[in-house]
Amino acid sequence: MDLFENIKHINPKSGVEYWFARELQPLFEYAEWRNFVLVVTKAKTACENVGVEPSLHFVDVNKSYKMPHGGFREIGDIALTRYACYLIAQNGDSSKEVIAKAQTYFAIQTRRQELADKFPELSEDERRLSVRSELARHNTQLAEAAHAAGVIESLDYAIFQNEGYKGLYGGLTAKDIHNRKKLKKTQQILDHMGSTELAANLFRATQTEEKLRKEDIKGKSKANQTHYEVGKKVRKTIADIGGTMPENLPTPDKSIKQLEREQQKKILENNSSGGGRR
Repeated sequence: MDLFENIKHINPKSGVEYWFARELQPLFEYAEWRNFVLVVTKAKTACENVGVEPSLHFVDVNKSYKMPHGGFREIGDIALTRYACYLIAQNGDSSKEVIAKAQTYFAIQTRRQELADKFPELSEDERRLSVRSELARHNTQLAEAAHAAGVIESLDYAIFQNEGYKGLYGGLTAKDIHNRKKLKKTQQILDHMGSTELAANLFRATQTEEKLRKEDIKGKSKANQTHYEVGKKVRKTIADIGGTMPENLPTPDKSIKQLEREQQKKILENNSSGGGRR
């Protein structure tokens, strides 16, 4: 579902995800804007019919586009929340393969947000899915902050990530953690963590990103040291409250990938039975 991820925007202040209708239009294979607007209008009506104020999810905006021969032109657009995109997909031409993919993608994303909003009531598997999704988003932001600090090459970023793990896991590298969890070479360690371990890594990632940006840290060695120190402080916090060190937490039987497949299967079954419309 990279095609929808690639055009996703994130508000830097609130962290809220949104999409622009004019960027969705070609992905949904609508050649003309006026035809796509009809689908958006149906989605707004569907939103209103379930008692939700459409203006909270469909926001009219103006965007400036540079003209080929100079100057700029103001064009109307619509900023859409995840839920708005889901409703548009549900009201689009379902015979199009891309619409079917969009229905699944935005249904899953909407479900994940619902899980995050109800976090205290969630099962352990649901918590894992929620925190893992949040961690994936923040790891992207951490990578951007590290890049701005001078961590450019893939190998450099791998070293940078290892420093964070070493701080949090008492000197263990990503490879060490991988071995302790007895994972296969292709398996990712973050996909084999419980919610508590994932939460510790989320805190490490968010605090490192904030420190890199706030202190305008420059240079690979300083960025690496920052990541290590933040990881170490998170570890100390766990120790201070009497928590279990992350390397000693149990590895769940099911991976995040397995849980995602199960969740996707349920959503597809729900949609096929007519329960997907809201």
